[in-house]
Amino acid sequence: MSDESYIQSLFADRVGGDQFGKDTQIYKFEKIKRAKRETLEANPGKKLFDMGVGEPDEMADPGVIKTLQREAEKPENRGYTDNGIEEFKVAACKYMKNIFGVDGLEPSKHVNHTIGSKPGLAMVPAVFINPGDITLMTVPGYPVLGTHTQYLGGKVVNLPLTETNRFLPDLKSIDSVTRKNAKILYLNYPNNPTGAKAPREFYEEAIEFAKRNDIVIIQDAAYAALTYDGKPESFLSLPGAMDVGVEFHSLSKAYNMTGWRIAFIVGNEFIVKGFSHVKDNVDSGQFAGIQKAGVYALEHPDITNRTVVKYKRRLSMLVKTLNSVGFNAKMPGGSFFLYVAAPEGIKGGRRFANAEEFSQFLITEMLVSTVPWDDVGRYVRFSATFAAKDEKEETEIMKEIKARLAAVEFEF
Repeated sequence: MSDESYIQSLFADRVGGDQFGKDTQIYKFEKIKRAKRETLEANPGKKLFDMGVGEPDEMADPGVIKTLQREAEKPENRGYTDNGIEEFKVAACKYMKNIFGVDGLEPSKHVNHTIGSKPGLAMVPAVFINPGDITLMTVPGYPVLGTHTQYLGGKVVNLPLTETNRFLPDLKSIDSVTRKNAKILYLNYPNNPTGAKAPREFYEEAIEFAKRNDIVIIQDAAYAALTYDGKPESFLSLPGAMDVGVEFHSLSKAYNMTGWRIAFIVGNEFIVKGFSHVKDNVDSGQFAGIQKAGVYALEHPDITNRTVVKYKRRLSMLVKTLNSVGFNAKMPGGSFFLYVAAPEGIKGGRRFANAEEFSQFLITEMLVSTVPWDDVGRYVRFSATFAAKDEKEETEIMKEIKARLAAVEFEF
């Protein structure tokens, strides 16, 4: 047996076992990357507009950067931070109160930092899931918590997000056996990819559902501060929420800090305590200099306010542009995404079997990159994080996209 086959025979079933790496299926994000690369090679000198990327196009605020520079020079910041520095926890609690009206939080009990929200979501199942336990996941959506549930021998039950139900899960549709075996309800509002914002009455229903069925709520609030139809909201501000759940807040989107990897978990004391125990056995904490830069960010919500103005402007322009060529786009409640139904084809020409085929068409023929979602219906996600240095360039980009899309007549 060769060294390669010997090692492959040891791979765990959760990653494919002895078939790891032999799957010839190409996943949609890899297809998008390949299509962009091939399209640019075939169209030298022509600009491709990337509206698929889900990360901000700007640098972090100068004050955030300068804070990191200053703190990186201090010898007291050189070591492990384990479960976080006190200053960041205090700042997180103040942020939750000032922005979302969540009062009564204690830094030592109700909050901990994470090295981005993704690893935080990945750790949560280790706190609760035994083989056979169920995590309720909304789809389409961010799959990390569900993936790690399955890694641990748990099961995932998907709750479809439909346009007719305002992209909210139908909790009443969950059968009694599933409710009995479920431990986690994953929510993500404002939602990726739909951009939906959950109303207070839904949170009230979710809290009552969690209490009645002994389930914890894990709210992925990465886009919580990016809202366009009213004040930002946390489900923790509702009565009873602290009894059943936590939120993950990220500085990536609201503060243009994706690569910095800093976020926090906040909410129920026992969930945070269990999470911190798992985290203590996974990592040794984010660099103190980055946490202190995060403190600066959390203490300057005006940074987010400026970002919200930019994304609202871009999304409004994008809605107008798409609707002018036949789409039925609507301004999202939050996030920086626009989620629209994909056309069935081109009048008198090509048909699209699904959203993925349409997305590939946009890349190869229109040089516009999007992300397709065929989980629940045929939709594509446009992102307002496309590269543009100012409002003038934004306007020019929208004019060019409109001209490209108007070259054909889509059928819906």
